[in-house]
Amino acid sequence: MKRFENSINAGSMADIAFLLLIFFLVTTTIDVDKGITVKLPPWTPEIEDIHHPPAKNVFGVLVNKQDQLLVRGEFLPIAQLKERAIEFILNPNERGDMPDNPRRAIISLKNDRETSYKTYISVYNELKAAYNSIWEEEALKRYGQDYEGLTTAEKKAIRKDIPLVISEAEPSSF
Repeated sequence: MKRFENSINAGSMADIAFLLLIFFLVTTTIDVDKGITVKLPPWTPEIEDIHHPPAKNVFGVLVNKQDQLLVRGEFLPIAQLKERAIEFILNPNERGDMPDNPRRAIISLKNDRETSYKTYISVYNELKAAYNSIWEEEALKRYGQDYEGLTTAEKKAIRKDIPLVISEAEPSSF
């Protein structure tokens, strides 16, 4: 009596595994950290004539290695940075030591080399949040809707009148 053996032909198993591998490699998306999107000025080898804006137009923010903020000559907690930046940019009380127009406002950010990354990001986020808040308020005042609901042309009009100007100096030890 002859016995029949049941067996599975595994010859094409490697082909199927290879096809599955290729399928998953092609269809998988890999998230890439984008970092902070900042447009840097073009590099030039020549030293250009440096123009210094009037001090009243500059909102200087210095962050030391103990992660403390010195804003326009006084120590300030990060929690108050957004409100101070908004006040500086808009100058609602028309103070003489602040810019006459939001187009002239310059936020100058300088960090110590030993400033923690967390503090750097927190400070940058507060400054960016100040501009976002101003743009939101301006959108509601001009168009009666939130900033994200505006058309591209309307957003550009607001950003033209209130441009985002954050100047970052190279970190140093101070």
